[in-house]
Amino acid sequence: MRSRPNQSRRRTHRRTLLAALAAPILIAGSLAVAAQASVPPPASGWSTVWSDDFDGPNGTLPSGANWIIDTGHGYPGGPGNWGTGEIQNYTNSTNNVALDGGGNLRITPRRDSAGNWTSGRVETQRSDFKPPAGGVLAIESRIQMPNVTGDAALGYWPAFWALGQPYRGNYWNWPGIGEFDIMENVNGINSVWGVLHCGVNPGGPCNETSGIANNRACPGATCQAGFHTYRFEWDTSVSPNQLRWYVDGQQFHSVSQGQLPADTWANMTSHAGYFVLLNVAIGGAFPDALNGPTPRASTVPDKPMVVDYVAVSSKGGGGTPPTSPPPTSPPPGGGGSAYSTLQAESFQQQGGMGVETTTDSGGGQNLMQIGNGDWALYQGVDFSSSAAHQFVGRVASGAAGGVSGLVEVRLDSRSNAPIGSFAVGNTGGWQSWRSVPANISAVTGVHDVYLTFTSGQPADFVNLNWFTFGH
Repeated sequence: MRSRPNQSRRRTHRRTLLAALAAPILIAGSLAVAAQASVPPPASGWSTVWSDDFDGPNGTLPSGANWIIDTGHGYPGGPGNWGTGEIQNYTNSTNNVALDGGGNLRITPRRDSAGNWTSGRVETQRSDFKPPAGGVLAIESRIQMPNVTGDAALGYWPAFWALGQPYRGNYWNWPGIGEFDIMENVNGINSVWGVLHCGVNPGGPCNETSGIANNRACPGATCQAGFHTYRFEWDTSVSPNQLRWYVDGQQFHSVSQGQLPADTWANMTSHAGYFVLLNVAIGGAFPDALNGPTPRASTVPDKPMVVDYVAVSSKGGGGTPPTSPPPTSPPPGGGGSAYSTLQAESFQQQGGMGVETTTDSGGGQNLMQIGNGDWALYQGVDFSSSAAHQFVGRVASGAAGGVSGLVEVRLDSRSNAPIGSFAVGNTGGWQSWRSVPANISAVTGVHDVYLTFTSGQPADFVNLNWFTFGH
């Protein structure tokens, strides 16, 4: 229900959810907003993969090493209004996204005198969260939803969720890459929704755009009046695999691998992993489906979602995936495996670009000042007899708004048609790195690989650190 980032996204939520809301419990009141001293330690047998407890001075942004702050009304080149019909403008202002000095992140919707809404949306820099083989992954957060109910809450849409890594830089492959809505809420209703989005849109095995969903009231204090812990588990230690949703340790939703076609399950679980998001939208398909057009004149701004911590943990299996592929490169004279990490600066020829020291993990150098018509050649890349079907590039961009372009892969000649490409726009800075995948035509054997860069604007649009290929 949260993302639905494709263009045909104006359908209402399914009637079973509406029926479940026939008698919502709306309890006014507030509890003290208190953060825990730190992220709680994982349970016995679990190991922390990644976490943030949002410690830091009052009025500062969350850690840039951990979080990307999304801005505007959609990803560059992606669906407008984030594909959901939400109306707010996301900003990187501490007026909308800020630490409170007490160990919390506050995402606060605001409305100006002209009626324009702003709010905040953040997503993890890491996008490789998935279970170790034969193990379990958990994504958890302790959150107080915006403490507003009734007519004053119409249009509020807080969420804690995760999207499949291939969505980065593509923005049109939803819902096949998978989406886990761990906590979703609208209109100040005392209920948490857990939703799986997958397959195709509309319809398909996940009933898009609604998804496979369930909901329940928060235990004890209402979702709005107090903190609650929202947790999602992806369990590959059982057959068939399972997805499970919890609130305060109480399971309220699950989806089994056996419920879905094999290719649907594989498409959402066999890629590099997931990134985690937190946001408060205003208006859009979900709140409108339950109460008609939102927000309204009665909707009250300035009610934050308060996030105490986010933690990712795992247990069992053979360990968690690495943040990036092993740092290996072809020799300067060319050659090397397509399935190793090919450092961008190891080209044999190039046109139009420069090289600089990178701040990305692993160090080294990256290609810079890349714009329309630039290119680089990597000779004698060996794809072996097992066909490659995917290309992944490590990119960063501080391009101005409206400036974007394509990273393209061509074989053996710059004049040959691309076998695959992905689009990239501003990622938050020229050293704000993302790994972006693209599907490519099947490739075997040894080839000269040309990376070419195409844009409709004359300005530079991307830096490139490394690239690799996958089966």
